[in-house]
Amino acid sequence: MPEWAIKDKNSVWVSSISQKTSYRNPDLEATVIKATSHDESFVDFKNFQRVYLWLRTSPLHLKPLVWSLSTRMEKTRSWVVALKGLMLMHGVFCCNLPNAKLIGRLPFDLSTFSDGHSKPSKTGGFNAFVRAYFVYLDQKSAFISSDSRRKKGIKKGDDREALIDELKKLMKLQAFLDSLIQIKPEDPKNMRINLIKEAMTCILTEISQVYTTICRGIDQDLLRIHSSPPSRNKEEASMALEILRKAKAQGEKLSLYFVFCTDFGVIKESECPKIEQIRDEDIREVEKIVNGNCNDKELMLLEEGYEILDDIKDMAIVVRPISNFGTERVMTTIITDKWEVFDDHDEDGVSMNNGANSKDPFAASYAPENKQLHHFPDLISF
Repeated sequence: MPEWAIKDKNSVWVSSISQKTSYRNPDLEATVIKATSHDESFVDFKNFQRVYLWLRTSPLHLKPLVWSLSTRMEKTRSWVVALKGLMLMHGVFCCNLPNAKLIGRLPFDLSTFSDGHSKPSKTGGFNAFVRAYFVYLDQKSAFISSDSRRKKGIKKGDDREALIDELKKLMKLQAFLDSLIQIKPEDPKNMRINLIKEAMTCILTEISQVYTTICRGIDQDLLRIHSSPPSRNKEEASMALEILRKAKAQGEKLSLYFVFCTDFGVIKESECPKIEQIRDEDIREVEKIVNGNCNDKELMLLEEGYEILDDIKDMAIVVRPISNFGTERVMTTIITDKWEVFDDHDEDGVSMNNGANSKDPFAASYAPENKQLHHFPDLISF
């Protein structure tokens, strides 16, 4: 038996004889240890799912879960355990539990993590991957908590304050997207292993969800800006212009990121989402509002929900209704319904069948024969 297997087995035994308290649940603790084993060749999604079942059974299980996972993360010097722990924590946030909003910053720190079992020359890329993943999840956890408080503080009926707040939220999400794009193998040749690919699939899913939220937010906020007189919303238009320019740059970076993921083997080329870039017309239109270059006729049209397109060739103004900006920018991929399932019972006592050769529930699976297109699903929660 490998040394790491003995270590995990001993940890499970120690947890089994521990006393049950409000902070400790021996059975849940053992499940966490199994889910975050030292085995870099295998990701135990069966126990990942069991952890999430514990949480969905009762919110009271969140406290012992956070305690057991934090304790393991603080003690480990293994990049494998650290990475699996981050993936597990990522899934906890995707369960959308109300009390998860109370966590705030992560209760453990992997910002300076370094593997203690191998030479830095061999594990440097893995260490950097763990640190980058941690930085994002720490930001996400803090944001979930602050966003919950933020919504409570907004005055009802104050549309302008609500719009500015939503624009600030979009800027924060764009900062998150920048952090997500930084999470990738620094040494692709030596890091091309299954565990890294599984973690990258989690990141791709998160990128899809964040980018989709940004696009929908831009769509809604631009419509709100256009529906009010330009003379009254220059501050909001300035913020929207900054967001649009940032979105255009991020769209180009995302395209390159997906090419990298394809080359690395995370997804097939046929599954690679197509990113529709931000149109220059959208940017120019908001620039007009910011610079006050709209004439009286254009102001009237904008207030009625139309957008103005400059036809340079004919020196004419072309008018068309404002479409749903961003709705076509939602990323799609080809997926299958062959998820990994196992013999167990859910909260309602329904048995789950065991499927051979099934896929990681974090991942967008390979294309089925009918090749139906779907949006990236929430594959971390279930």
